[in-house]
Amino acid sequence: MRARYSAYVKTDVDFLLASLLPSERGGFDRGGAEKWSKMATWKGLDIVRTEAGGQGDATGVVEFKARYQVQEQNVEHHEIATFRREDGCWYFVDGETPKAQPFRRAVPKVGMNDPCSCGSGKKFKKCCGKV
Repeated sequence: MRARYSAYVKTDVDFLLASLLPSERGGFDRGGAEKWSKMATWKGLDIVRTEAGGQGDATGVVEFKARYQVQEQNVEHHEIATFRREDGCWYFVDGETPKAQPFRRAVPKVGMNDPCSCGSGKKFKKCCGKV
């Protein structure tokens, strides 16, 4: 994954194509990859997690966050990338955006008619819940 990120930083479109699984190369947009690579100011790569992808594995997964800037707007690209080993070489197969995790409150939400959490004995809506 780091090599592909570096290829985007250096606009090495030949490497991006060569590191793509041969059966997936027909859909590669060389011009689009080059344009995106050149218009972005690359800020960094963080590997979130890896799964398999070791010496004896045939497949691997890398979750990463790539940071870049386009037209003075900071962007974070979060992806889960799948790789496959064929003939001793690792190839990028596909990537997907992780599903957003639902928000979970650490403590239960205080209802308007619940006792106020400040301990006044009043209902929340008549005490700290006033708008």
